[in-house]
Amino acid sequence: MGLWVALGVLAVAVLYVIAVYNGLIVARNRTDEALSDIDTLLKRRYDLIPNLVETVKGYAKHESETLENVIRARNSAISAQQGEGLAGRFSAENELSGALKTIFALSEAYPDLKANQNFMSLQGELATTEDKLQASRRFYNSMVLSYNNKILMFPGSIIAGMFSFTKRDFFELDEAEAAAARKAPQVKF
Repeated sequence: MGLWVALGVLAVAVLYVIAVYNGLIVARNRTDEALSDIDTLLKRRYDLIPNLVETVKGYAKHESETLENVIRARNSAISAQQGEGLAGRFSAENELSGALKTIFALSEAYPDLKANQNFMSLQGELATTEDKLQASRRFYNSMVLSYNNKILMFPGSIIAGMFSFTKRDFFELDEAEAAAARKAPQVKF
């Protein structure tokens, strides 16, 4: 009788470990999927940028430094995807977002560019892509939070440690962007 009880307790413990392990796998896979969704949108963004730069070149010949900065930031972001880890990738993407803002600001200084249909179309596509990227980053951070909670909370932390599950990084703003986001906007009339 005691042997059956011990076997029953052992079977329940094994089933519990299997259930927690499978839950960790699902959470990790969802996190990876969310990151993959970001990568898909980034690819779209990278593909749109050269067309935008070429359109702007025709109207803003004196702004070569701005255009070079956008291309440099794009190339840096693409190369960061190839191996710098998430922190490096996130930093490069934040730099590219800042560079894109400067190119859109150029349209204010060049009315002909602002009226160009191709520029307006590319700007709209990039704006839509940026909105989708922002939503995907929020979803990714939500998945990372769920995953990290599972591997850090007891008893999942024991099982996560046994099977080498590691904590994931959130997508965060760099220090300059975070400081700008915290600063109250200036309204002047």
